[in-house]
Amino acid sequence: MPADPLHRATGPQRSATSPPSPGSAASAVEVRRSARRRRTVSAYREGDRTVVLIPARMSEAEEQRWVSVMLDKLAAQESKRVLGDSELAERAQRLSEQFFDGRARPTSVRWVTNQNTRWGSCTPSEGSIRLSHRLQGMPEYVVDYVLLHELAHLLVPGHGPRFWRLLEAYPRTERARGYLEGVVAADRLPHLPAAREE
Repeated sequence: MPADPLHRATGPQRSATSPPSPGSAASAVEVRRSARRRRTVSAYREGDRTVVLIPARMSEAEEQRWVSVMLDKLAAQESKRVLGDSELAERAQRLSEQFFDGRARPTSVRWVTNQNTRWGSCTPSEGSIRLSHRLQGMPEYVVDYVLLHELAHLLVPGHGPRFWRLLEAYPRTERARGYLEGVVAADRLPHLPAAREE
């Protein structure tokens, strides 16, 4: 496979876009190299993209290692941050605009603590969406999937083919569903009793 010409540039800054690592929440990674940057590496989210800033002199192996480290670090920071109800509503609005052309318009979006067997629920007649507090701390792409799932119910009440076609627009649907299935499966595993001290 030919080398990416952006990685072979000799100028002070170069960038490349690559697919996400398995644990990342963004859909693309852009690496920006800078001759001014000597040792530090930093990263931030920019929409659906993660931007990783590295020194220009880094090898490709170091770049790959640091991209992985920074994606893990951002994911850990994001999982600790809990969105409030107003942020959740703003997120739902952005997702509706991005994936459903703004057609799904909830009247309220909030966290609830009384949903222990479901991840979310929607009452289309009222336009209300509720997400289980158990989602707090899960990766953003999982929360986004559950929000989109409930937003889709504002457009299609059941789980028929039309409903699932709507969710096909979200590129992380299968991955998020797999994550949630894993959480459910882990909850069903037998818990070993704590070791007794003798």
